[in-house]
Amino acid sequence: MAKRLTREEVPIEETWRLEDLFPTMQDWEEGLASIDPEIGKVTRYRGRLGEGPGILLECLEAAENLMREFYHVNLYAHLLLSGDGTNPDNQAIAGRSAATGARVRAGLSFIEPEILGLPDGTIEQYLAAEPGLKPFRRDLEKIISDKPHVLSMQTEAVLASLDEVMKAPQMLYNRTKSSDMHFEPVTDSTGHEVPVSFATYEVMLENSPDTTLRRNAFQSFTRGISAYQNVLGGTFATEIKKNVVLAKARGFESATHMFLHHQESSMTAYTNLLDMIQEGIAPHMRRYVELRKKVLGLDEIMYCDIEAPLDPEFNPEISFEEAGRQIVAATEIMGEEYGDIIRAACSNRWIDRVDNIGKSTGAFCAGAYDAHPYILTTWSNHADSMFTLAHELGHAVADVFTTRNQRFANIRMSMFIVESPSTFNEMLLARHVLSQNNEARMRRWVLSQVLSTYYHDYVRHMIEAELLRRIYNLAEAGTPITASVLSVTQGDILGEFWDGLIEVDEGACLTWMRQPHYYRGLYPYTYSAGLTCSTLMVQAIDEEGQPAIDRWLEVLKAGGSMKPLELMRRAGINLEDPETIRKAIDYVGQLVDEVERSF
Repeated sequence: MAKRLTREEVPIEETWRLEDLFPTMQDWEEGLASIDPEIGKVTRYRGRLGEGPGILLECLEAAENLMREFYHVNLYAHLLLSGDGTNPDNQAIAGRSAATGARVRAGLSFIEPEILGLPDGTIEQYLAAEPGLKPFRRDLEKIISDKPHVLSMQTEAVLASLDEVMKAPQMLYNRTKSSDMHFEPVTDSTGHEVPVSFATYEVMLENSPDTTLRRNAFQSFTRGISAYQNVLGGTFATEIKKNVVLAKARGFESATHMFLHHQESSMTAYTNLLDMIQEGIAPHMRRYVELRKKVLGLDEIMYCDIEAPLDPEFNPEISFEEAGRQIVAATEIMGEEYGDIIRAACSNRWIDRVDNIGKSTGAFCAGAYDAHPYILTTWSNHADSMFTLAHELGHAVADVFTTRNQRFANIRMSMFIVESPSTFNEMLLARHVLSQNNEARMRRWVLSQVLSTYYHDYVRHMIEAELLRRIYNLAEAGTPITASVLSVTQGDILGEFWDGLIEVDEGACLTWMRQPHYYRGLYPYTYSAGLTCSTLMVQAIDEEGQPAIDRWLEVLKAGGSMKPLELMRRAGINLEDPETIRKAIDYVGQLVDEVERSF
């Protein structure tokens, strides 16, 4: 049986270079120690924001400097823990960072209530009188929009000091996945023993062309996670209850309204995406899965068969280095600066790409304002990993463009559209590979990769979003949330979507245990918003050329300096218009049509 590496055994060139954040652990310790004095530089303005625009500017600049310094201290701790969550030292460092973060948020907690306590029109007068406040206009507008939902200064300070406790459900979920869950090895169709981990299951085994291996791995994975269903059910329930209580305390109609307010999205956009995509995409995806049953000769479709490769013997191999070159070539149309960022990421150890014991599952890109983004993934030496890499590099490009064009206060793109730069990169990669290769088998494989993205963002993540919608409705109606309730609800949603096509067994019903997204508000549905934007943007580039490219580059440079719906309208995309969503859904149907014809 192949042995999983410990973190110490991983080749250093395949890990990220944390020295670009802090050269040594001692430097990180010094950075951590500097945070409390910086908090004092902010709190000295408590009770003084009514003295004039100059004082407000000094306070906001001090707060920005504090958050900028703490951001990198916290990121370093997060990346260490992501690399190896089983390491007690990494756990301790993450705990110390979290405790410091609670003090930071407590120190900043007076700003919003104090600004809102100023007489109406004061902030507008300050903005007109002090040009230095211009970079903080968006923050100030957000604070003013929060006015009906802000509690007393004392209450806000207490909530801020409890930040570490508030984030405990997410921490416990991630700690359980990285440190406690273990899975039994399985055998493939030849009798060879194969190890199973959370990361390898989701990255490789779930998509294995070997039906025996794929189904055996699914059973092992199900047994492994099911042992924790009650404790993680309680963790999930705590997260839901926390948000329901907070939403009610802050005067929101529901937790959903609270999250949409924070995203600066709208109920119209949210319900359009959730309802129209589930209804519209289901017939296309049912056809696509039925095709698997026919082509692969399966007796039945299990949940783990949904993403089985249609051409099991065709799985192009590619090195990490060649994948980087392909992604650079695919994005050449976007200009030299865009490509230079990708080259730097692939050659300068921005990317951690080897599986090891304790490593965080999935993939992510974390921006670093005073360094460079950091990408976590698990490289498989097959071309499907190239698409995952392209996705995360899309986030990295957006992070760098934003850093170069915005102050720290405006670096965060709204969660509502944060997945658009990443899926845009994937669409460009598919477009490039198809243009370079007319071989029918390769074209079908690429189309399948694109459809995999649509499956993940329009089906898997939207089913997650539907689960959240139903669970929040149940919780707000007073229903206790338990592992059983989560599994039954999950099963109902899957049964409705697939309409009897797949077997909704225990493993399928436990998919609520697989994603950390549930601990990030309404994050799952935003994948559909991002993919809709990127789909239509690539089509616009094909139709218009440079004008559409320029509009997209402006989106990447904007960061959080504009409201997301307004920013996308400037790019030519209206996410509140049902026709916009239908156009993207129709494109998926065209892809399925072509794959069907290929057989």
